[in-house]
Amino acid sequence: MSEKITLKAYERKETGKGPNRRLRAQGMIPAVFYNQEGVNIPVKVERVALQKAYGTLRNTQLLNLELERDGKTETIPSLIWRIKYNPVKPLAIHADLFGVDMNKPLKVVVPFSVKGTAKGVKKGGMLEQYREQCEIMALPGNIPPAIEIDVTNLEVNDRIHIEDVVMPEGVTPISDDNFAVLTILSKGAVAAMVEAAEADIAESEAGGEEGEAEGGESAEGEEAAE
Repeated sequence: MSEKITLKAYERKETGKGPNRRLRAQGMIPAVFYNQEGVNIPVKVERVALQKAYGTLRNTQLLNLELERDGKTETIPSLIWRIKYNPVKPLAIHADLFGVDMNKPLKVVVPFSVKGTAKGVKKGGMLEQYREQCEIMALPGNIPPAIEIDVTNLEVNDRIHIEDVVMPEGVTPISDDNFAVLTILSKGAVAAMVEAAEADIAESEAGGEEGEAEGGESAEGEEAAE
């Protein structure tokens, strides 16, 4: 396993809009660290370092948070729980960091990762994926970056349900039903889907042209009235 990413966080004494604006102007952003004892600690982190870490880990993979507080530095296994972004620019403006207990399981959502090329696809079928991610329960150290599904041996019309997915050790999927994750559609089904899509496009374009014509008549009427 590769070495964990380290993110530095510094306790902040000042809160409010003014201090937060000054932080952002300095390349830092305000954040809140939630520890296992239920204490919420206002902190500040470097924006670039945070966004880089989140791009790699998202909100399911652990990092080492180096928290400087009261003249002491503590390293805490943590998750970047959520990030708030500027509504106009792709810049983080606030973050929530969550310190984890390595002995307590967490409920998180992780993506599926499809591996291989299905036999059915090689015969002209098409892979149709119904679910991009799933909710799991696992200890923090066992949370995978993704749940892999090998589709190499799937034939046309084969379907994978959540109960068919081989989970990594220590990982339990959470679901109320045995939902379908993906299937290999037949040539006929693919052709029907393409035909339906083309019909929808044609109908939409026809509606747009009709609207333009109506709009043109209206405009001419207004010109005549003037």
